Amino acid sequence: MLKKTLFQLHWFFGISAGLVLALMGITGATVSFQDEILRALNPSTLQVEKQPAGVLPPAELVEKIQAASGKTVSMLTVEADSGNAARVWFTPPPGQRRGEMRYFDPYTGEFMGTALGQDFFGLMLQLHRFLAMGDSGRQITGACTLILIFFCLSGLYLRWPRQVASWRAWLTLDWAKKGRGFNWDLHAVAGTWCLLFYLLAALTGLSWSYEWYNKGLNKLLADSPQSQRMKGGRRAPPQGPAPTADYNAMWLGIYSTAGKDLSSYNIRMPAVAGQPATVFYLLKNSPHDRALNQITIDPNSGVVSRHDRYSDKSLKAQLLTSIYALHVGSYFGIVGRILVTLASLTMPLFLITGWLLYLDRRRKKRQIKDARQGLSTDTGDASAWLIGFASQSGFAEQLAWQTAGQLQAAGVPTKVQPLASVSEQDLLNTQNALFVVSTFGDGEAPDSARGFERKVLSRTLSLDNLKYAVLGLGDRQYPHFCGFAKRLHGWLAEHGGNTLFAPVEVDSGDSYALRHWQQQLGQLIGQAPVDLWQAPAYDNWTLNQRLLLNPDSSGSGVYLLGLTPPQPSSWLAGDLVEVLPRNCAWAIEFFLDGLGLDGSTTVQLDGLTETLTQALASRQLPENRAHLVGLHAQALVDALVPLAMREYSIASLASDGQLELLVRQERHPDGSLGIGSGWLTEHAPVGSSISLRVRRNSGFHPPAEPCPLILLGNGTGLAGLRSLLKARIAEGQQDNWLIFGERNAEHDFYCKDELQEWLTAGDLRRLDLAFSRDQAEKIYVQDRLRQQAERLKQWLADGASIYICGSLQGMASGVDQVLNEVLGADVVERLIEQGRYRRDVY
Repeated sequence: MLKKTLFQLHWFFGISAGLVLALMGITGATVSFQDEILRALNPSTLQVEKQPAGVLPPAELVEKIQAASGKTVSMLTVEADSGNAARVWFTPPPGQRRGEMRYFDPYTGEFMGTALGQDFFGLMLQLHRFLAMGDSGRQITGACTLILIFFCLSGLYLRWPRQVASWRAWLTLDWAKKGRGFNWDLHAVAGTWCLLFYLLAALTGLSWSYEWYNKGLNKLLADSPQSQRMKGGRRAPPQGPAPTADYNAMWLGIYSTAGKDLSSYNIRMPAVAGQPATVFYLLKNSPHDRALNQITIDPNSGVVSRHDRYSDKSLKAQLLTSIYALHVGSYFGIVGRILVTLASLTMPLFLITGWLLYLDRRRKKRQIKDARQGLSTDTGDASAWLIGFASQSGFAEQLAWQTAGQLQAAGVPTKVQPLASVSEQDLLNTQNALFVVSTFGDGEAPDSARGFERKVLSRTLSLDNLKYAVLGLGDRQYPHFCGFAKRLHGWLAEHGGNTLFAPVEVDSGDSYALRHWQQQLGQLIGQAPVDLWQAPAYDNWTLNQRLLLNPDSSGSGVYLLGLTPPQPSSWLAGDLVEVLPRNCAWAIEFFLDGLGLDGSTTVQLDGLTETLTQALASRQLPENRAHLVGLHAQALVDALVPLAMREYSIASLASDGQLELLVRQERHPDGSLGIGSGWLTEHAPVGSSISLRVRRNSGFHPPAEPCPLILLGNGTGLAGLRSLLKARIAEGQQDNWLIFGERNAEHDFYCKDELQEWLTAGDLRRLDLAFSRDQAEKIYVQDRLRQQAERLKQWLADGASIYICGSLQGMASGVDQVLNEVLGADVVERLIEQGRYRRDVY
């Protein structure tokens, strides 16, 4: 449970804070070599000719500078023998923290010009530290820095390899992997390479975000309270008479204290008279550019009252003094700076790969073929073959029912059961069993089979009368490919089971492995498979209704769509549809512009003759078309891949006479509509055909037995909950509690009249609403659930099940967190195993 919770938080924070961290990484890398870049851009301004006599003493420099500028010097930075221009800051105007900064020649005291690019780097630093938003930006970057620490630690835990002692498992990238496997590898391996750099940057960077953190560092690392690291605050400057200084006396005090190895110095005058000046200096043999020694000196007499040498400090106090050098990597020399810069530039990689992995999890939901129709689901025949399945995404369940179909076509009775419902007695009473099981992650059992593995596979049984075969589904990109299937097979064999044929392992839906399973079954039952398994075809449904549900809403438009099938069709509450979207006409026209092709040209697509425009409607149109220039029409079509299908929860019952969907318009940053939502809500004319097919989603079907039902959802997640409520009401079950959330009650209360009618009629016992923007403090579905904690416990004690439909971001993870807080992780785990906690989230 801990791993699951950390994973949910990891991706949730990645989506919410990833963009800010990516910006901080890019801007931090930009300013890492600011001084070197500025000197390269401004050689005549920031570099001076060295003079044999050396730089002028502070008294002469200050005299020349003040005479030329007419302003009073408040801070002076000079490098003794570097050939770099020195810097001077003048006394700031009243109410300001720091005055104007100018470059000057330390050998002559003459002012240099303005440095090109200085304003740019100033903006980059403001973005890096405050998002250029002042103190509110500081709070955001500080919070995101804390989240970066969480990313490092949780990511390390989540990717902890089984072969912990193998450096290759930690640090090498498998370039042979493709798709999700490569993205995961890149995310995890690159994260391991950068982990120490990110922890170092975060732990040091927090000192500029939070005063409590800075004080804690001082208390932990400083040798004494008086030697705490000097840090610029945000306090108003003290009021009083302007300070006076004898720079000749100060220079005698500085030079006699620092010695002949003085490399650079920074004199900071006090804000008002009567206070000491502060001098930071470096020696020629200083280990790094922030190994600063500090002098406290009287600006009039030159008497040194305190001298803190870097070399005299303990290691922890040296680290405190060097906190900026640690942050940028210069503590470790030029190599450290380069490595920290590269790690910072890598920050956007984790945002990109994290998003790709998240989107891939959504796309991994596969079609559960409508193989149940015409099949008996249970039988009292003792000779019936048990077909047990354990599915994470529905594919194993699909294959289990297809397996049952092949056996029943040959006259073999079957009973299909999820492993969660297979007991020890079932195994003892069964003569022939087939197991179709998925493996989740790296060798783990699917959620629905965790209870079976814990309860059944831990027991010792005598299965001498059992003959079995195992079909394992997995992904070879994981080290423990088909791990759960192998453990199941090993346990069955160890306890006396006899294999009908060797286990069949399927890598990512490999058709050859599935064909082998079919052939093996055919040899057992004496009848070859009639045809190879394949996904059901798409039908052309008619779009006959499109209604905007939230006019004037501050969010994206949400539409109620009604579709009718070409022939009678059926589905159950909780099922999904897979829609094949189409590109709109102007997108195709824009794509063809510049390719020199006529849209009316005929081409062949899937054995049919179509115009090029018609063919491109179903193809992915890449933004970069350089590799397509020069192709003839047929070659262009052949080079493009089909558009991916889109999944939507069904919001109606078959008895309603039409299939209804709730679809929210997705908007890209440029304002254009997403392909799927744009096609359904705007581009496809009412009355036109939509290619779709129904997909069984038995994991979200209503409970088999009457029981109270708690439904939670937000936004268009109401669709799946609406179909469940309709089915429950049709069956006369009124113990229904709905918690629904959106933005504003005035504009975003979808199906309001229908829900209130159900509430008035008693078909909906309770309706709790969470409209987040209707009050100053945002309230979400999970907040309403937390407020009803005692009612939740009572409903569950009465046997209620929990169904969640809606956004995985925020709502679903928030509900999961509340359930764990209120009920405890063990209770939530039991609800999952019992099938009383089900989710259809996206």
